[in-house]
Amino acid sequence: MSEVGAMAVNSESNAQSVTEVDDSRRKFLTFATGATAAVGAVLAAVPFVESWFPSERARALGAPVEVDLSKMEVGQLITPVWRTQVIYVVRRPLDLVAKLKQNDERLKDPDSKESIQPDYARNEMRSRNAEYLVLIGYCTHLGCLPKAFFEPGGVLGADWPGGFRCPCHGSRFDLAGRVFDGSPAPTNLVVPPYSYSNPTTLVIGSNNGSAQENG
Repeated sequence: MSEVGAMAVNSESNAQSVTEVDDSRRKFLTFATGATAAVGAVLAAVPFVESWFPSERARALGAPVEVDLSKMEVGQLITPVWRTQVIYVVRRPLDLVAKLKQNDERLKDPDSKESIQPDYARNEMRSRNAEYLVLIGYCTHLGCLPKAFFEPGGVLGADWPGGFRCPCHGSRFDLAGRVFDGSPAPTNLVVPPYSYSNPTTLVIGSNNGSAQENG
């Protein structure tokens, strides 16, 4: 074959190779573009799908919290969290609940007229239910967490009826969260909204459901 003929064959071969490369590149770019668009569509959909569910912040700001009471023992305190606040749930001895009235003359606000609680807790027990006390667990003085001293007498004196004592400045509260005279705390401990969905399930943050009221 002449040199000219060889060059012609090589040119045709090179042209065919370039065409094949261009076709392969075109297919790759088309696939890559489609894949990128698909990924973008998925990423764009994620916030939309997530918007169907409450965020952690939304739950923290207001979603009710359910508490199982079925395993609580008499005299026990548990501390669930609602709206980022520590909640005190106490299963009170009924014999001490029956003696709450005896504390009235020693209290700043025995009838809770100056304190914060739902209407259904504006009573001597400050609760829907004689057995279970539900409080926001912060002293109304400067916001410390009061400690439980449920046993009458003991280290707080022979006349101590059982309740809470704040470790920061010594405020004392009875087993209804009512503040004793002489305490720096100005008002009783706050009662949050709550209800019962059944006899052993407390729902903090909701006034709906069964009241489970009893004496």
